[in-house]
Amino acid sequence: MADHVDLVLEQWHAQRPDLDVSPMAVIGRLSRLSRLIDAELRRTFAAHGLDAASFDVLATLRRSDPPHRLTPAGLMRASMVTSGAITQRLDRLEERGLVTRTPSESDGRGVQVTLTDEGFALIERVLPDHVATEHRVLATLGMERREELAGTLRDLLESLGDATDLPSRLL
Repeated sequence: MADHVDLVLEQWHAQRPDLDVSPMAVIGRLSRLSRLIDAELRRTFAAHGLDAASFDVLATLRRSDPPHRLTPAGLMRASMVTSGAITQRLDRLEERGLVTRTPSESDGRGVQVTLTDEGFALIERVLPDHVATEHRVLATLGMERREELAGTLRDLLESLGDATDLPSRLL
């Protein structure tokens, strides 16, 4: 059996046999997988009235220590939301009553973002569905292959500078 990337590689080998296109076997598959997985996750989030970035903010607050509070900068470091999207995302989540923003007690210019009871309840409902979607997406891989793939991807991420030395409590 072959996938779309195999077709692309075959075409490049025919058209440019002088060029080593082997990285496309990995990068092309990662790109295609990213799009397919994102679509699956979007369906799960949409069923709960969320998008991926909103889910990420709520999940990041939920996995932080009680009272489930972080600064906007801490949220950006600990989540997958970009700095350009964080203010807009927080505005929307605050309008829905899922988070609150309050002045920092230690820094008069700073703000603390806290998960509300309603936000906590929502992320508690969404998280099991999210994890079930991820299990379904990875169902073809046994646990050993998942662990091997996770380690390989971690190595690649670290080699590209996506690593942290910060303990999670400092994020």
